[in-house]
Amino acid sequence: MRPTGKLHYGHMAGALINWVDLQDKYNCFFGIADWHALMSDYIDPSNIKSNCKEMLLDWLAVGVDPNKAAIFVQSQIKQHAEIHLALSMITPLGWLERCPTYKEQILNLKNKDLSNYAFLGYPVLMAGDILLYKSFAVPVGEDQNAHLELTREVVRRFNNFYGEVFLEPETLLTKSAKMPGLDGRKMSKSYDNALNIADDMDIVWNKLRTMTTDPARERKTDPGTPEKCPVWDIHKFFNKDKEEMLELHEGCRKAVFGCIDCKKKLMVHLKKTMDPIQTRRAEFEKREDDLKQILESGAARARKVAEQTMDEVYTAMGLLH
Repeated sequence: MRPTGKLHYGHMAGALINWVDLQDKYNCFFGIADWHALMSDYIDPSNIKSNCKEMLLDWLAVGVDPNKAAIFVQSQIKQHAEIHLALSMITPLGWLERCPTYKEQILNLKNKDLSNYAFLGYPVLMAGDILLYKSFAVPVGEDQNAHLELTREVVRRFNNFYGEVFLEPETLLTKSAKMPGLDGRKMSKSYDNALNIADDMDIVWNKLRTMTTDPARERKTDPGTPEKCPVWDIHKFFNKDKEEMLELHEGCRKAVFGCIDCKKKLMVHLKKTMDPIQTRRAEFEKREDDLKQILESGAARARKVAEQTMDEVYTAMGLLH
């Protein structure tokens, strides 16, 4: 993940909950991708260090366990930069210019100058992030599958030139709950419409209270359609009470209660999930030395694998090392 700001409920629903499950099944490497953040924030990198810490706290709070997985900061493993350079030698420009996410980011981040070499080439660095650890599978949502296919194309091209060094990583599609933002669009730091993992519940309620709902419900007496309401999508993730969900669905359709009533019921379930997460976050925040040790230990574990991989890359490409 790129440390470009606070993590929100969408990150938790779309990635972190899955990571917590995967760390019990696989040998996992979770990288805080500060080189990737620098690609868009190079003009003012003053927040990257603090964002790395905030990201680590959010991961630990949700349940990513440094005893089960390697947690590290990307730039502390110099081999990420080395493999990026090696792979850039063989990656055609056309592949990068056609990347759908590249075009999307150019349109969405108009407030930032992205006309730099590194931003065009960030899928190559991402491929390096994956291949450096000889990853056989990468947990992604369907919207990121194009990136992983580019990684597989890079593998095929590299292996064709230099011999079988890398495996083609598989797509490990993860369950991704729909998590709309306060305005009904996708929850995003860029849109300033997020419920953040670090937000205390008073802040969450102040945000949720004004959240967009079914546009058909202008008044409490107007019947609604839950499937058209962003609040309902958040209920589906946090509210595990099937009987209450049925009551809410029917109550909305028949205008038995208003949107504020629905949001108040949602807050009960948000608190149930988020209170222990925020308690863990507050405890880790007090343990500065432990946070440093977690990253150092994770980096040592990652570096051991990365060094071995780069030995193979240098040898395959005929470089002295």
